[in-house]
Amino acid sequence: MKILGIETSCDDTATALVEAKRGRFTVIRERRSSQIDLHKQYGGIVPEVAARAHAELVMPLVEEALDGEQPDVIAVTAGPGLITALMVGVQTAATLSYAWNVPLVAVNHIEGHVYGNWLASKKNIAFPALALIVSGGHTELILMRDHGNYKLIGKTRDDAAGECFDKVGKLLGFEYPGGPKISEAAKGGNPAAIAFPRPMIHSDDYDFSFAGLKTAALYWLREHKRYSIADVSASFEQAIVDVLVAKTIRAANEYKPKSVMLGGGVAANTKLRAALAASVSTDYPEGALTLPPLFATVDNAPMIAVAGYFHAKRKDFTSWKKITADPNWRIA
Repeated sequence: MKILGIETSCDDTATALVEAKRGRFTVIRERRSSQIDLHKQYGGIVPEVAARAHAELVMPLVEEALDGEQPDVIAVTAGPGLITALMVGVQTAATLSYAWNVPLVAVNHIEGHVYGNWLASKKNIAFPALALIVSGGHTELILMRDHGNYKLIGKTRDDAAGECFDKVGKLLGFEYPGGPKISEAAKGGNPAAIAFPRPMIHSDDYDFSFAGLKTAALYWLREHKRYSIADVSASFEQAIVDVLVAKTIRAANEYKPKSVMLGGGVAANTKLRAALAASVSTDYPEGALTLPPLFATVDNAPMIAVAGYFHAKRKDFTSWKKITADPNWRIA
């Protein structure tokens, strides 16, 4: 089965043709255009600007990904995300589904990040599985009992971890997006230099909160005129990583998954990947950890295509007449 994946939920226009064969996935062709240079002049993403760029780019990128082939299934991100951006991808997919008479699948963006793990070199992910999804807009812990069977067990109550990274990066003078620049600066810093708080790390639930950490960083920077950017970055990054890993391991000890997965843009963070790997092996050795390949951590089309494959296997199709974009679509 060959699946065309289309992803336009935020500021990346992405398309891919993925082949599924005997449970293994091969990315035949992938095309992705980032809008970072377009939005950094504003210090963040402008939804209307993003949508216009998607409208200009999506069909040329679809044509490049297909290169004359016709897919068996079209999978498109239908939410959550920016409504104007989502509508471009959804309407493109619906039009192609009608024109080609090819079945259409609506994919949840968070579900896509979960399925990014199926693009890893590791072949088998056993159920139940626990997924930590960490991005600019979302921080969630999801229990996956089987394909299509999800339970949301924890989420951020305010800022997502990636959003917090970007906002503190801006406070440090980094150009948008600031998160990756904090991580790079942190490599030369002392993670114990500043005692930033670990919000909700000891709470009885699996929810997160990062707004207070962002505010703590703001006040610390106001009170200290001379400081090491490397030390601030390393200490701030360590605080976020400590919370994410602690909550994940506690959830694993309660729900007893056979697999633990990571996904989302912040899943590219080297410190988080290393800390989670170390903690899963020592604190929860029953669970095999899967880390997505770095190309599958950003908003990308192959992960949407893989998620679409499992929908198609269950005959979970959506009519081109009825598919809609839902900016608040929850995975569970």
